[in-house]
Amino acid sequence: MSSAPSTAPRICPLCEATCGLTLTVDDGRVTAARGDRDDVFSRGFICPKGAAFPEIDADPDRLTGPLVRENGVLREATWEEAFDRIAARVRPLIEEHGPNAVGVVLGNPNVHTVAGALYPPLLIGALGTRNLFTASTVDQMPKHVSSGLLFGDAFAIPVPDLDRTDHLLMLGANPLESNGSLCTAPDFPGRLKALRRRGGTLTVVDPRRTRTARLADRHLALRPGTDALFLAALVHTLFQEDLTDLGPLAAHVEGVGEVREAVREFSPEAVAADCDLDAEAIRATARELAAAPTAAVYGRMGSSTVAYGTLGNWLVDVLNVLTGNLDRPGGALFPLSATAPAPRPAGPGKGFALGRWTSRVSGHPEAKGELPLAALAEEIDTPGEGRIRAVVTIAANPVLSAPDGRRLDAALGSLDFMVAVDPYLNETTRHAHVVLPPPPPSQSAHFDFAFNGFAVRNQVRHTPAAVPLEPGRMDECEIHARLVLAVSGMHGAPPSAVDELAVDTTLAKAVTQEHSPLYGEDPRAVAARLTGTTGPERRLDLMLRLGPYARSHGLTLDALRAAPHGIDLGPLRPRLPGLLKTRSGRIELLPAPIAADLPRLRAALGSLADPGTLRLVGRRHLRSNNSWLHNIPALGGGSNRCTLQVHPEDAARLGLEAGAAARIKGEGGELEAEVEITDTVRPGVVSLPHGWGHDRPGTRLGVASGRPGVNVNQLLDGSLLDPLSGTAVLNGFPVHVTPAL
Repeated sequence: MSSAPSTAPRICPLCEATCGLTLTVDDGRVTAARGDRDDVFSRGFICPKGAAFPEIDADPDRLTGPLVRENGVLREATWEEAFDRIAARVRPLIEEHGPNAVGVVLGNPNVHTVAGALYPPLLIGALGTRNLFTASTVDQMPKHVSSGLLFGDAFAIPVPDLDRTDHLLMLGANPLESNGSLCTAPDFPGRLKALRRRGGTLTVVDPRRTRTARLADRHLALRPGTDALFLAALVHTLFQEDLTDLGPLAAHVEGVGEVREAVREFSPEAVAADCDLDAEAIRATARELAAAPTAAVYGRMGSSTVAYGTLGNWLVDVLNVLTGNLDRPGGALFPLSATAPAPRPAGPGKGFALGRWTSRVSGHPEAKGELPLAALAEEIDTPGEGRIRAVVTIAANPVLSAPDGRRLDAALGSLDFMVAVDPYLNETTRHAHVVLPPPPPSQSAHFDFAFNGFAVRNQVRHTPAAVPLEPGRMDECEIHARLVLAVSGMHGAPPSAVDELAVDTTLAKAVTQEHSPLYGEDPRAVAARLTGTTGPERRLDLMLRLGPYARSHGLTLDALRAAPHGIDLGPLRPRLPGLLKTRSGRIELLPAPIAADLPRLRAALGSLADPGTLRLVGRRHLRSNNSWLHNIPALGGGSNRCTLQVHPEDAARLGLEAGAAARIKGEGGELEAEVEITDTVRPGVVSLPHGWGHDRPGTRLGVASGRPGVNVNQLLDGSLLDPLSGTAVLNGFPVHVTPAL
């Protein structure tokens, strides 16, 4: 006899908004999901992805056990057999060819899990490889680099204080579709509407009239890829019209005069033709920004995955600094996560360095310890000493997310060995020799280690697994721990050994640091106090005890367990100068790498105003997240379609018809896609969403393969990169479009 349905809280792991859900559980299965009205952060908000949680959780195409390759074919295997195979292949390969013979690829879903936050650093350390590739270099790496150079810490990323600002200037972002990014804000749409209701101003800069742009007071439809020129003109105007006012920031900033000289040539008149904006509209934007009681400038993927991505992200925060809005309520503030290290005394730090090593083939400099994902294929298929012979992917599908997926597809097929930690057999993992599938999200506990660091309000939430682990499944954290042991020469040791070593190492350092809440304590006594029934829970408890709220709020794992809907830690607060880790201990407003790259932007002046060139941009869908939710029937349909959006004027000029196919050609290849004629894109711009192209054999994606779409990144050959961050140029590149024959 089945028991009556019950409910369980769960933080949604499907996008960066991290909304609280209330799951209905019936007979060990999640049957419904609604917004958790008691959640301290999301207050009941839910989007279509969260509502589809039960269908995502029960997707029949999810793998239920490990797969190993035998005679070229993947077959079901036991967990012991899978890890035995990894241990037998990876360690000998490292011993023969060196640690850089193994590459690690981390995908976007990786940061949405507890395991993905806790174990990849240990895996990379165990391998000893410098060949790390992540989704960051097809997304937000320019922001990490600019923050590292400005503030000395690549993770010190200011977010707009949405709930208190009077003026928000937003570039390359469409949070009404994406739910926000590098700005964790449940109900982002509601927060923007509240800004308008309280008399605030929203300005959106985007070549598409997105749902977000339609909500704005002012929409500036600039030419794609010219964001940095536009921002430089705003900075120029602030200086020219004496509108700068750093306020209390002035004591913590150096390089203001140097920035004034650096932007001297970027007047609104000089950039107007390239941006295809009226010079007076640019000046008005700068004046409104300076005049607002409080204001914040916020840029996202559309202004990151472009040729001048790092310069654009740098200029975003230069504007926040020059208007006195950085680190100010109502401006752009630095969140303080409950698991961040306790604040240290203000003073000089180690700073942030780029290019500490370079890639083997093209010599791409590392950024934040990572190499460009666009370089992965050549690192595998280019012969010679040091080539990558084995790859470990964790929740990654670079065949669809990196440029020139066809080349990478072939390269992965040539590897000596590949391990994939992934619930699906997708376009990338189909090449693996061992596939380790984590359980459905309902069977895992959740804590947002990553996104609490970008949240618009300080809070902390933890939800246990909603349903027990099914027989034959392995907990995701145990999968990762066993993988670390298998590649490190410790195969066969208990998985708890990985967590115990992490706890011991962390404690040994923490008790010697004067600013640590555990300074001077006996590490063994502290370890004995940690609660939690698993290694990951003990590690979380330790991080909370070492965090910034340990003393003020007595924050521990037990305290979180007693608050199933979370603990509100209050609005964002000023944190300067304490968080600065630059060598000077100040905000270094014109870092040397930025100054060295500015001539490239100056050289672009007058070169982008080509009205005969079509430029392609991507777009977000509310019902998907990159490539990883296309297999869910409830999230298909509506606007979630892989069509080429074309302005009516361009369609008429090119002879394109709605519903017919168009051929799109770029430097890396050509595609055919269905035409959608719409005036939501400006003339001279076409839009094709990313994450599609589910048409390769050997996958197990029944729904996605039935409506595969095309892979927009196949239009690129991987040679277009932002040089400072190694980020692929996925937006604003020229294409040639004709009717398909």
